[in-house]
Amino acid sequence: MQESGYVPLKIADPALLFTQLGRQPLPGMTIHEMADLMADLGEPRFRARQLFQWVYQKGVKDFDAMTNLPARLRQELARTTLLRLLEKDTEQHDKRTGTTKYLFRLADGSQVESVLMRQSWGNSVCITTQVGCRMGCTFCASTVGGLVRNLTAGEIVDQIVMMQRELPEGERVSTVVLMGSGEPLENYDHVVKAIRLMHDPEGLNIGYRHITISTSGIVPGMRRLAEEGLPITLALSLHAPNNELRRQLMPVARIWPIEEVLAAAREYAERTGRRVTYEYILIDGVNDGPAEARELAGLLKGTLAHVNLIPLNPVAERPQYRRPRPERINRFKQILESSGIATTVRREMGGEIDAACGQLRNRAQRRHMGR
Repeated sequence: MQESGYVPLKIADPALLFTQLGRQPLPGMTIHEMADLMADLGEPRFRARQLFQWVYQKGVKDFDAMTNLPARLRQELARTTLLRLLEKDTEQHDKRTGTTKYLFRLADGSQVESVLMRQSWGNSVCITTQVGCRMGCTFCASTVGGLVRNLTAGEIVDQIVMMQRELPEGERVSTVVLMGSGEPLENYDHVVKAIRLMHDPEGLNIGYRHITISTSGIVPGMRRLAEEGLPITLALSLHAPNNELRRQLMPVARIWPIEEVLAAAREYAERTGRRVTYEYILIDGVNDGPAEARELAGLLKGTLAHVNLIPLNPVAERPQYRRPRPERINRFKQILESSGIATTVRREMGGEIDAACGQLRNRAQRRHMGR
């Protein structure tokens, strides 16, 4: 990223990794792409629907489990394709909240984090879209070490499939937030394809209105997403009520001023009819005072908005930042609400298990390096 202007991310297509492995990944394929695969193998196209359900809906890890496919087809698929793209490396449980954080290993040895949150109203997951991140937000663990690569649509969706396998029989994932490591709108094509796959009724069957995509404020991507016709929720990581403070916390703010970012968010709300969520991490003595709260209320008043306040989850690599005291958090919330801004404080789901983006991966890397 350059301060003088936005340079779109240029990185090798991660799908090339699987070309080099000589096997075609099934996760990430649409039902039409699977139909083409069946035709190439000399099979009737209706087999695609059966295969699609095994890959996404049933999430099997072995071709032999695909009992309604002929043995010869299962053998050919095992020889030429990849059924799963992730392997579980580590998991940590928070018994208090019912949250589990997973560290998954990819085919190239990279690691990504995903979180399963068991709620009274259903099961939600937070998934990752990139290995690492180049956004450089000064309070975030994901940016430590920078960006390694994008994930494929299959690697994104496979996180959900792997976590759904961990649930008791009869339960399913009902809500997805793309708020893990990385900037989703810098991996736009793979992310949008993954969202459509999540929604497919023959697969995971997750309603679009139960999917949220987070962005640090990539304005061209926000405008492009508004044109997709996907009624998903947009979550904008704001974290400051003015340009000066936002530039200190988020390098991306040096490219797009807050006025332009908010204008793109308003356009998204108008085009989709979906209320935008504004994510605001509260950092003690930095952005959590009454003055910042009043300034934020002034920016959002009269818009289709909801503010999600997130008390900072301390990060070992960012010791200069601290979590605010509860009274400061409550005061900030009260000021917003008194101005008519719908506001919630995010319930902490896994602070004891390195659940903030990037923490578990960073800890694993430090351990590997002997630190």
